[in-house]
Amino acid sequence: MASNSLGQLFRVTTFGESHGPGIGAVIDGCPAGLPISQEVIQRDLNRRRPGQSALTSPRQEPDQVRILSGVFEGRTTGSPLALFIANEDVRSSDYDHLQGAFRPSHADFTYEIKYGLRDHRGGGRASARATAALVAAGAVAKQLLATYELRIAAFVTQVGSEAVILPLATESPRLEEWIAVAESNPVRCPDVEAASRMMAVIEQAHDAGDTVGGIITCVIDPCPAGLGEPLFGKLQADLAHAMLCINAVHGFEYGSGFTGAAMHGSQHNDLFVSEEGSIRTATNYSGGIQGGITNGMPVYFRVAFKPVATLMQQQQSVNQQGEVIELKGQGRHDPCVLPRAVPIVEAAAAIVMADHLLRSRTARL
Repeated sequence: MASNSLGQLFRVTTFGESHGPGIGAVIDGCPAGLPISQEVIQRDLNRRRPGQSALTSPRQEPDQVRILSGVFEGRTTGSPLALFIANEDVRSSDYDHLQGAFRPSHADFTYEIKYGLRDHRGGGRASARATAALVAAGAVAKQLLATYELRIAAFVTQVGSEAVILPLATESPRLEEWIAVAESNPVRCPDVEAASRMMAVIEQAHDAGDTVGGIITCVIDPCPAGLGEPLFGKLQADLAHAMLCINAVHGFEYGSGFTGAAMHGSQHNDLFVSEEGSIRTATNYSGGIQGGITNGMPVYFRVAFKPVATLMQQQQSVNQQGEVIELKGQGRHDPCVLPRAVPIVEAAAAIVMADHLLRSRTARL
């Protein structure tokens, strides 16, 4: 199985399955001398882990990270940095009825076709459990970005049809305010009233044995100008690649996105202005990226997540023999993945930004 790595100079390779001994990540290319806080890594893992609220899967995984290599006396050595997280609350028997069955909208059939076999316990390598390794690696990337005062924050801005609009094209991000509100409610929405409505949508889906999707908005601010490569290394392309590799992601847009398709150029152009000796744009429909390279304005993008595919309802499917069967989800699952996906989106963005930050060092003398 190829394609388990993300990034070029700051390169993250993840490993492990949902019901194996554990999962982890190896980071190659992290500069030597970077102070690493294991507590910072653990903090993001705690934001992603199951069982943190009534809106998430009740699986009880402590997700305690172990740093196996690459750090000495609190600083990176320049050698590969290995992170490991043990799986401690597996209940593989919950999946016994799925051996040989193809669940609707899961990777069961496609993995079987491609590899000729699959781990049916929790989805194996296809499970969202593997995103914990991504979050751990992303927390290291965040610590690298912090030395350049580059900050990444994500928020749930839509669940089902309930949404809140962040005025990122026309106003400066209010990150401190939004983070404080988002981290004070279980949905991680930056608007208290919208969060209450979103919670109700998730609870209704859960009670009906159903699931619901939504949108996460991510902001990178402050962000220096000059990150990204022309043509096939454009920053938005690498961000899109990273986001679309996250389980359940079905869409990506940056800046004005699809809304911009309905605008005229006279409305959409970000006019350059000079303020206090620095050049910026009066609006930010470009989402902080022009020609694939950051222009110094806040970078922002939105990621759409489909509803979780495992339902606590009877559904018709087929087995490996093509026989019609009835399936119903068992075990512990999220009715909505959005609250736990916030740190995953931040982590994937941090890895991309750390990679481009290191790549930018070679662009000019």
